[in-house]
Amino acid sequence: MKIDALTFDVFGTVTDWRSTIIYEGKQLQRDNKSLGIDWPDFASEWRSGYLEGTQEIQRGNREWMTIDELHLVTLRKLLSRFGVTDLNEQEICDFNRVWHRLQPWPEAVQGLHRLKEKFVIAALSNGNLSLLTHMAKNARLPWDCILSSEFAGTYKPAPQVYEKAAELLGMSPSQIMMVAAHEQDLRGAQAVGFRTAFVYRPMEFGPHKQSDHHVSGFDVVATDFIDLAYQLNA
Repeated sequence: MKIDALTFDVFGTVTDWRSTIIYEGKQLQRDNKSLGIDWPDFASEWRSGYLEGTQEIQRGNREWMTIDELHLVTLRKLLSRFGVTDLNEQEICDFNRVWHRLQPWPEAVQGLHRLKEKFVIAALSNGNLSLLTHMAKNARLPWDCILSSEFAGTYKPAPQVYEKAAELLGMSPSQIMMVAAHEQDLRGAQAVGFRTAFVYRPMEFGPHKQSDHHVSGFDVVATDFIDLAYQLNA
């Protein structure tokens, strides 16, 4: 394979959204004793709501919204469902920005630095540009560039997202490898000619829920980013 660039899914592949939301939720609860929320359940519901929103936009059933906006709409619904009424608007908006503060998986930054020595590395995420920029700054993610689905006006795994990424990188799809922990994302990239690398993140959804594990048909299957760098001779 002649690969010049690696594009990375971010939520779940590079960063551990679930643990970060649980941690910040518990911090919020210390200041608001009445919350009484099951934070693991809350985190999973928040993630599911965002995914449903992107799917509705892809199908043309909903007007375009950024991920920050979708997260906020979902958060408001969840707070109502969980019976939370005593958070003010500033507290709600600040908690919504937890997605800007997601922490990386333990080896992710080290692995990205190794891969960066050999390849162009770029985020290719459904997150909006401002979210991904703040996240990269906070988590010290060493991207060469950030590519957001908002540049294509739709969400992964729509082919336009991967095609726009290749166009912006000035490369053919065959020069680019999509790296993700999610089969659907990789299948979408494959459909437009990207190479693909599946990275296991077995704890993404917690110890009692199954993460993606259907790994046949990808160019590389890796246990983490260090293993990915090893397999790509980086």
